[in-house]
Amino acid sequence: MKQNRNQFSFTSMRFMTAAAVIAALALGPGMAFSADKDAHEDRAEMRIKDMHTKLHITATQEEQWNKVAQVMRDDAKTMDTLTKARFDHAKDMTAVDDLKSYGEITDAHADGIKKLTPAFATLYASMTDAQKKQADTLFSHGDHVRAHKASMSK
Repeated sequence: MKQNRNQFSFTSMRFMTAAAVIAALALGPGMAFSADKDAHEDRAEMRIKDMHTKLHITATQEEQWNKVAQVMRDDAKTMDTLTKARFDHAKDMTAVDDLKSYGEITDAHADGIKKLTPAFATLYASMTDAQKKQADTLFSHGDHVRAHKASMSK
């Protein structure tokens, strides 16, 4: 079936409007990121303590755990710096600046995961089966979604 020019324009306009709404909600200054100084660092410290307890880290695993915790702290500090800069410059940003800022945050998040993975893999290899099962539960997608929703409601 061949679309006429008006059908194409209407379809394109609906798509562009939906994309604009999604972008405004996802990328809008102050919407997706907290302006609180050290917000990521505070959440990281809470997550570190919570994971340490739930994973029942032993004295012999403490050295590996400290490496995992340090990667988490470093990532949180980077994220705080980037999100603070984004928030501080929100009123002065062009659309292109906004996209670049969001891209920097996304890249930093991906880099943090890439650094965390080998550190955690070393710790995971030293865990008992019970600890591994608990880690698998903690890192399951559903747990992250619930934890994120809980931290956002505070």
